[in-house]
Amino acid sequence: MIRIAISEVMRQSGVVFGTSGARGRVEQMNDDVCQAYASAFLEVVGRSFRFDRVALGMDLRPSSPGIAAACAQAIRAAGLQVDFCGALPTPALAYYAQLNRIPAIMVTGSHIPFDRNGIKFYRPDGEISKADEAAIGAATVELTGEDTASLPPVNALALQSYEQRYLEFFPHNMLSGFRIGLYEHSSVARDSLSRILKTFGAEVESIGRTDVFVPIDTEAVSEEDIRRGRAWAEAYGLDAIISTDGDGDRPLISDENGAWLRGDIVGLITARHLGIKLIALPVSCNTAIEKSGYFDRVIRTRIGSPYVIEAMHQLKQDKTPIAGFEANGGFLLGGDVSRGEKVLEALPTRDAILPILSVLAAAREAGTSVSGLLRDLPERYTASDRLQNFPAENSRALLDEWSLDFDGFLKLVDGNHGKIIQHDTTDGLRMIFTDQTIIHLRPSGNAPELRCYVEADSPEGASHITKSVLSKIRTFRR
Repeated sequence: MIRIAISEVMRQSGVVFGTSGARGRVEQMNDDVCQAYASAFLEVVGRSFRFDRVALGMDLRPSSPGIAAACAQAIRAAGLQVDFCGALPTPALAYYAQLNRIPAIMVTGSHIPFDRNGIKFYRPDGEISKADEAAIGAATVELTGEDTASLPPVNALALQSYEQRYLEFFPHNMLSGFRIGLYEHSSVARDSLSRILKTFGAEVESIGRTDVFVPIDTEAVSEEDIRRGRAWAEAYGLDAIISTDGDGDRPLISDENGAWLRGDIVGLITARHLGIKLIALPVSCNTAIEKSGYFDRVIRTRIGSPYVIEAMHQLKQDKTPIAGFEANGGFLLGGDVSRGEKVLEALPTRDAILPILSVLAAAREAGTSVSGLLRDLPERYTASDRLQNFPAENSRALLDEWSLDFDGFLKLVDGNHGKIIQHDTTDGLRMIFTDQTIIHLRPSGNAPELRCYVEADSPEGASHITKSVLSKIRTFRR
């Protein structure tokens, strides 16, 4: 037996908690590191809950089976049963754990490159909080030193329950006559999406399936995927194109022209369709949400699902539907939603399938196209991108300097936006200019990247400013 503190594991390995889960480079996430994190999680969650098994799932990254096997070893070492749910979307595993009141461990790096990976943890009542992360970081665990064993057979019930959740809530044949492009790439949700869409009556065109992992970032869609979307829509005559990130908790949705919808606009449409009145969302989301007038109250938080979940708890009221969503499109349902006699149970973790189905259902019910859903929304447009391989310490140094002296940053921005009339340091540095342009910079919590979010009065303007600012920062010398 080897006894080690998680703080020491973090220091030695470089695997630490980001905005959602513990993440690091694949070579850093060896068996001992993964077993240590899983053991610490089980110790912490065991202080509040009693259970005899733990649900375990993974995405389709090449490194995920090995990390999952290491986590399974930790579960067995704790005297618990491994309920292995195989490769499935993160929200499917979370839903299964919620139904069975057991903890869950999901091996996924979400949207980050394939040379990295991560582990997400769920208590029987939902995602771990930042307080839970701190408790895990303060824990000391024992490692057995035994060789990692193989994974047990897959329990298919988790995935089946997740798919049935939506098939029982939305109207039968609601997508009859729709022709949907399914951009499959390496998404772990691709087969579930295909089955669900076909069951609802859609004609599904499979596009771009690959066994090579593709890091789709729904918050910063690549120029290549922007071109692909338009080309696919024209070639196949589609009503929409849908996809998700790698672990199926963030949606990617295009209109009939192949233009990708921003994730926060997807969240707005979804919340309106479901009749949600109380919303929690990160500070980076489009201000069209408040300007739309659809919601009774909106709380803005730091970026990351744990912060959104915490804010949803603040909003909680009896029988009032609550939800949260993020700029990446992930939708968190904080309370049950009823439609007649049908009830969709709360699932307070990022989900991609609910917003996908809600957007398509909203278009069908309104008798319009997906693009038609945008016509009555306030004309505020967002764009985002990131500088990759940009160390977090460099990002923080720049933002600390600019938050004290805007002149340094203003040299990197075209002068026609006016002065900075308001700034917010809730998460990074968010600046509002005289002309109501918003520029928000923050270090990524998951990778060495500097993210830039821009909101403007036109999509072209938002895109231009984003590219210009990041280009100038790339070559900036302090």
